[in-house]
Amino acid sequence: MGSFLSDLVQYRKLFPMIFVLGIGGTFSYGFQVSMISYPSMYIKNFINDTWQERYHSVIDEQTLTLLWSFIVSTFSIAGFLGTISSRYLSAKYGKKKCLMFNNLLLIAAAFSWGFSKMAKSFEMILIGRFLCGFNSGVGCSLHGQYVAEISPKKLRGFTSVTVLFFANMGKCLGQIAGLSELLGTESLWPLLMAISGIAALVQLVTLPFFPESPSYLLMQKGDMEGCQKALKQLWGEGNHQGAVDDMEKEQATTKKIKPMNVLELLKDRSLRFQLYLLITVVVTMQLSGINIYFYAFDVFHTAGFTEDRIPYISLGAGICEFCASIMCSFIIDKFGRRMLLLWGYGLMVLTLMVLTTTLSLQHQFFWMPYFSIAVIFLLIIIFATGPAGASFPLMPELFTQSSRSSALVISMSLHWVGLYVIGMIFPYVVKSLGTFCFLIFVGFISISWILIYRFLPETKGKSVMEIKEEFNHLNFRKKCVQDMGENPSEKYTSCTKL
Repeated sequence: MGSFLSDLVQYRKLFPMIFVLGIGGTFSYGFQVSMISYPSMYIKNFINDTWQERYHSVIDEQTLTLLWSFIVSTFSIAGFLGTISSRYLSAKYGKKKCLMFNNLLLIAAAFSWGFSKMAKSFEMILIGRFLCGFNSGVGCSLHGQYVAEISPKKLRGFTSVTVLFFANMGKCLGQIAGLSELLGTESLWPLLMAISGIAALVQLVTLPFFPESPSYLLMQKGDMEGCQKALKQLWGEGNHQGAVDDMEKEQATTKKIKPMNVLELLKDRSLRFQLYLLITVVVTMQLSGINIYFYAFDVFHTAGFTEDRIPYISLGAGICEFCASIMCSFIIDKFGRRMLLLWGYGLMVLTLMVLTTTLSLQHQFFWMPYFSIAVIFLLIIIFATGPAGASFPLMPELFTQSSRSSALVISMSLHWVGLYVIGMIFPYVVKSLGTFCFLIFVGFISISWILIYRFLPETKGKSVMEIKEEFNHLNFRKKCVQDMGENPSEKYTSCTKL
């Protein structure tokens, strides 16, 4: 711990940059995800009143549900579009410029929401949700890449977990702001939706004072002087030649390779197992049972809590997730990504099995619903401390500069599509299987645990090229075995030459 704290002190100049990236990146995403449920009743009333004033008739229930579904789902659709656009935009303009101009979308969305009630236009809410979703798609993708590229190896896990930290902080603040004592009222809901524009404004005015990613400057722009200047600004004075050497080694290996698009990445044999593991990690996060948030209302209601108290209990769950992400940031560089994933998913399997049992028996014993709530909180803490915290640093570490943008496009696209599909399908799964629906997640996590245990090496404290060399033995296994048999002394060289 002493060594870790000394590293934090040594690289303290990095923290303002991390804050600026987070407040305009995943923070806004987390805020929008948790906030939207609070003003739903007021927005529906607003749509009904606006419809009646325009067309002199009450809107039918089916049309109202359809409009509300569009408002909710547009966020995920636009997030997917923003994600697939992020690779091209960042390659052409750089991550810093992309994030700066991306903030203008969220500010425009905030104005659209803020004046929607005054303009008596529910279409402005829909437009705002689309702009905000696109902003989140670009912001989440670039936030993870930027943080990974500006961090020293020894703190890469700690800094990358801040992606989860800011997302959970956004969720918590969205839940707090949405309480009826604050902005979750019929008169203030436009302000509740628009308040996330402040975070975009903060990043817009502060980001110009920070440098572009050092690896982007050196490897894509060929600007050695700019790279060294950026490292000094981010890490402080000192000898950073080791980091520059790692970048040059990676650049020498990939100098003939232009930045890959998604299709080229899918075809590249040297990145096959990295891609398999990326997909496994992302999909497992979606199908890990953390969608218990959907079922939490019924559990809390069954436990005897009134509807006006349930938002505060949900806020407690959000605070637990936020605190767990803080704890993860301090332990990830000690225990490593692989161990947190294996232990986290292993404990989640046991917890989901216990939860299935308690939900099935909650009508048999008066204390069982309260026990179910405790298990839900425990599940959230395990997920945020282990799998969620380890997955975000892992994803950019598996790929080199030339393939990282496309890899994160794939991962974030899977995230947005999964968010939309799970949101649509999960209620029907619950209706069909009841409390046994979580056994599906148990089975899926078990399969993923085996794949992670079998194929994922530890990436803690390793350079990108060291990680790639370990994967070469998987991607080119047959060729490596043949070369080792012919000339064992050149076993590493023969794999990396392919």
